[in-house]
Amino acid sequence: MTVPAAAGPRRIVCLTEETTEWLYLLGREERIVGISGYTVRPRRARQEKPRVSAFLSGKIDRIVALEPDLVIGFSDMQAALADQLVRAGLNVWITNQRSVEEIFSTLHTLAVLVDARGAGERWIADCRAAHARIAADVAAWNRRPRVYFEEWDEPMISAIRWVSELIALAGGEDVFAELGRMPMGRDRVIADALEPVSRAPDLIIGSWCGKKFRPEQVAARPGWQAVPAVQNGRLHEIKSCDILQPGPAALTDGLAQLHRLIADAARHGV
Repeated sequence: MTVPAAAGPRRIVCLTEETTEWLYLLGREERIVGISGYTVRPRRARQEKPRVSAFLSGKIDRIVALEPDLVIGFSDMQAALADQLVRAGLNVWITNQRSVEEIFSTLHTLAVLVDARGAGERWIADCRAAHARIAADVAAWNRRPRVYFEEWDEPMISAIRWVSELIALAGGEDVFAELGRMPMGRDRVIADALEPVSRAPDLIIGSWCGKKFRPEQVAARPGWQAVPAVQNGRLHEIKSCDILQPGPAALTDGLAQLHRLIADAARHGV
């Protein structure tokens, strides 16, 4: 008996890393014909797949030559790149997920699209169960440490919505939670360099969009010596590939790192 081939797009170009990681997790990596040059998860993808784009730009002629039946990207920031690809005659899907629930929904949609609904739903169920275990652990804490998450340093940009939500899930209190609800990076810019000081974070986490976080530079900012996190040496990095990609990494490794750092701060009573 002949087993029918899996349905859905057969040749996919992934303009961002989270789509690549998800297709590998679903066992659909053979459908990927091109990836972002920023891809590091999974590591093997860089050896197996041609790199055809940055974040804001791409090698249009090379992408077209790959004859993809679908190109997948993320965020309004890729609108210009998507426009070029559409004008080149390609099918393009740009997702714009911002919350944890939107990430789950996007992952589910893609799993259905590549005929891997069962595998996708099992992974999502396991991930939700892990989140529930963290929430149960956090529920027993006496105090939630205050967390300042910095996505960029010049200008200072605070946590995007899914990171803010993951901070809360991990047991922390995002000191700029109101900015986390803003979808655009420009709306999360902290204009007053002393505003984070006034919010007195117990923990500072940096993830500078691919640039190495420099805790010593943050600690040396004028007036920041009064910040509890600086006084107690609680300035840490979570790499952007683990937390700033709206896909599997943020929901697993990124959250786990947040939880360890926040739990350590809570344990030491800062």
